[in-house]
Amino acid sequence: MHGSAKSSAIDEKLQIVVLAGGIGSRFWPASTPRRPKQLLPLASERPLIVDTVSRAESLVPPERLHILAGEHLAAPFRSALDLPESSYMLEPAAKGTAPVLAWAAHNLARIHPESVMVSLHSDHRIEPLGGFIQVVRAAAELADRDGLLLTVGVVPTRPETGYGYIEPGSELEAAEGLRAFEVDSFTEKPDAATASTYMNAGYFWNTGIFVWRVDRFLEEVREHAPEIGDLLHLLDDGRPDEFFARVPSITVDVAIMERSMRVATVAATFEWDDVGNWEALARTHTPDENGNVRVGPGAIVGGGGNIVYGEGAPVVLYGVDDLVVVRTDEATLVIRRELAPDLKSLLDGLPADVTNLEGDR
Repeated sequence: MHGSAKSSAIDEKLQIVVLAGGIGSRFWPASTPRRPKQLLPLASERPLIVDTVSRAESLVPPERLHILAGEHLAAPFRSALDLPESSYMLEPAAKGTAPVLAWAAHNLARIHPESVMVSLHSDHRIEPLGGFIQVVRAAAELADRDGLLLTVGVVPTRPETGYGYIEPGSELEAAEGLRAFEVDSFTEKPDAATASTYMNAGYFWNTGIFVWRVDRFLEEVREHAPEIGDLLHLLDDGRPDEFFARVPSITVDVAIMERSMRVATVAATFEWDDVGNWEALARTHTPDENGNVRVGPGAIVGGGGNIVYGEGAPVVLYGVDDLVVVRTDEATLVIRRELAPDLKSLLDGLPADVTNLEGDR
């Protein structure tokens, strides 16, 4: 097999899709519609999507790896990735994760009706690789055996208000060394006090890594998400453009995972970060002795707790603390670090000609 871990019987059924749409506006000004955050080196020295594809190739060969993105991202992804043209599933329109995953599952079900689909995001940091392989295989085995829709859960390390939380229910039989549970409920982005309560109550973070049999997933779409399921006949008829034109914009979490009664979670044995905003660089990079993180040329003198990302000319900070400073050829951003998670609120209030995010908010 492609990975360093020993091959498993379930591997032959796996089809991996990578959700690679969106621009990651919380990484502005480095992330733009022409160069979204998936193409930036935010978790390692390689672009996020290169790291993601490398992990996927530890489980499947390129012909069973599929990049889900819009046509406008096809060219930069082709330049960054060594994948065959058949690996790209280019969605006619961006309508959220539920429609695109239903479309992808429908495509796979026609060709590989017994396949188990693994949905990955293109902007996660995951270490170590062996833990990722082990957990995905365990989830795939549960999905294949019991017809469950699986998500991977992570034990919270802080009361994060930007993540979704999973309330685990009854424990399920899982592979040796792993734990799996029925899911009693999902909660999206609670306030800080509620997030602390969830941590103490044994909730998991929802990583958004999903695993299911394509046939079972499509059955759940038809049963629980009629706003999508009632339009699947358009895909049967070979009319994906009409499907995407008529389907509402909705996430798979809301449309399926919160409605289905067949949802379960496998607890991760790996470290995970969704690299959601500039604050994530403090977790994905090693800080200096003063708590500064710097990506790109420059220096930080007499200051601590800063995050600096620079392209081109050096960025120098002197005598300041707890800032996020981002420099690109198009714009320079300076904000207090505590405001990094709220960057999208700032962008929503700026003119589009300043942000270069026309039509992508």
